[in-house]
Amino acid sequence: MTKLPKVYSYPTNDKLSAGLADYVVKAQTAALSRHPKFRIAVSGGSLPSILASPALINNSAVQWSKWEIFFADERAVALDHPDSNYGLLKSVFLDKIPEKNGQPDVFPIDEELLDDTQELADAYEQVLVRSFAAKDSVKLPIFDLILLGCGPDGHTCSLFPGHELLREDIAWVAPIEDSPKPPPRRITLTLPVVTHALRVVFVAAGAGKKAVLKTIFEKPEEGLPCSLVNLGGGDKVVWFTDDAAIQGVTGVRKGSL
Repeated sequence: MTKLPKVYSYPTNDKLSAGLADYVVKAQTAALSRHPKFRIAVSGGSLPSILASPALINNSAVQWSKWEIFFADERAVALDHPDSNYGLLKSVFLDKIPEKNGQPDVFPIDEELLDDTQELADAYEQVLVRSFAAKDSVKLPIFDLILLGCGPDGHTCSLFPGHELLREDIAWVAPIEDSPKPPPRRITLTLPVVTHALRVVFVAAGAGKKAVLKTIFEKPEEGLPCSLVNLGGGDKVVWFTDDAAIQGVTGVRKGSL
């Protein structure tokens, strides 16, 4: 029987951010006990602002110089474009890390390849290959931590409900030209890569997320992308929510840090 993801729920966004920071630091410590780098992937949306709490930015236990930050998905736009996940993460999170504390290695997309999303995806996959070892010796990269959001339609990364990309099981990084959410042209980690991570964290806050969380947890058979991650990742998956988002949702295994 598949083990269920855990859900940590908090009364306020500040407490959620602090709880998430504590979890991320524990994930870093565990990763650095195994290998020299802490490899994480992050998505966009509201996640970077929740991540950028003083509880993480100012935490003396964080070894920033040992972090490698990749993108769970990215839009095919320039890095300084308002739609860029890299640009958002930089302005909201990365720029707040004090220089004296060391800086993470960050791996954005190659702006010279924006005209061809397949080339863009292939090049980003090669970035992963160089960090995680040659692809012929590693079937899938194993991230120490992937941090994801949850869209109101149950999408995550740039994996959308009913989209053919949900069936991709060879590529690590795939292009998408017809995202139902603008901008339409993007690249994304594929579902097997996401569920292969050692830890997968979803962050979903606000009463506006309650309806989709009910579907994800109560009707997993509908196959929303977030449900597929829950199913594939099992107890490696953790949800950080606020009380408003999870109120009244059944089928949830609540935990405490």
